[in-house]
Amino acid sequence: MLAERPSVAAVVAGAPRVAQIAARCSDETEAARCLAPEVVAAVREAGFARHFVPAAFGGTEGRFVDMTSAVALVGEGCASAAWAASLSAYAARYGAYLPPEGQAVIWGDGPDALMAGALMPAGKAEPVSGGWRLSGEWKYISGVRFADWVFACSAVPGEVGPDGRGEVRFFAVPQADITVKDTWFTLGMRGTGSDTMVLDDVFVPDHLTLSRFDINAGRATASEARCHTVPVTEVNALPLAVPVVGAARGAVRTAVEQNLRRLDRRGAPLRERPSVQIDLARSAAEVDAAELLVQRAARVADGIEETRQGEAAVRGPRDLALAVELSVSAVERLFRGTGTTGHFESDPVQRFWRDVNTAASHVIFSFETTGTAYGAWALGVDSAEQGR
Repeated sequence: MLAERPSVAAVVAGAPRVAQIAARCSDETEAARCLAPEVVAAVREAGFARHFVPAAFGGTEGRFVDMTSAVALVGEGCASAAWAASLSAYAARYGAYLPPEGQAVIWGDGPDALMAGALMPAGKAEPVSGGWRLSGEWKYISGVRFADWVFACSAVPGEVGPDGRGEVRFFAVPQADITVKDTWFTLGMRGTGSDTMVLDDVFVPDHLTLSRFDINAGRATASEARCHTVPVTEVNALPLAVPVVGAARGAVRTAVEQNLRRLDRRGAPLRERPSVQIDLARSAAEVDAAELLVQRAARVADGIEETRQGEAAVRGPRDLALAVELSVSAVERLFRGTGTTGHFESDPVQRFWRDVNTAASHVIFSFETTGTAYGAWALGVDSAEQGR
């Protein structure tokens, strides 16, 4: 008998509690360079793990707009918690592309198994009877220390995908087969625990593997849910951009709270200065604009908002890159306004500043790349002819 499906908005209802716990545990999270156990438990209880899990296994088959709202809320409390929760939720989508036998394995104990994913091919995959042998290292695996399963990505020798290029597959590996190398020593986003995963001749049966080409095209196994059939180009940057926007919103809120009680050297309230008011207004407006961009991308992914033929694949990445740029600008302005006090580790604005700038360095947010793709599409330039 299938478990009762929760409301699609359940994850949104649980997000404020996660944000509160994550903010309270932020010092512990940063010191440990991975999410505090209390935060991990809150993420699981809030329904992030099950949000994109197929209904056949007790999941929600939820909407992108709900996940976007939930992640942004958590980001207001802690960017690292939002990042880890977001990527874990989106990694669970990969499970819908496994054969039914594989889905039964990873969700055999229920839909709340936490996932992580290695998106870039690495390591070595060798075909053997009944499956594959995996060895190597995969860097920057956010949440690898608490994930129940990790999807390792690797090129497959001797096979060709539908685009004529070499085949790339994902391999679901249980936590018991993983060794974690402690490598995540960073300026910001410290709590994501994006350490290096090491696999040493791990056997992965065929039913726990899936093609990256199927994910890219939205060809899910035995699922017609929108969250499983949307092409990856429409959502690829969404799980990464939303935590940044949420953190920027948290920085705005914190700056308001600080300026309500700060005094200048003469004892006059800083909130009465026009320059402080204008900086706050501009930063808040930039974050509002960023939120509108990520929300529109989520609505398109859900099929709520229509686009022209081919537009979603290029407008979404463009919008998300711009949303991150706006978030960086907003937080940078607020951080400068904190003065000397803002540089102390006890000040929350500096943590938002470190986290937002670190996350924004991800290659997926290059506006040069996403802007070129959109401009070429809008101007009818064939990508094959680009640069000739």
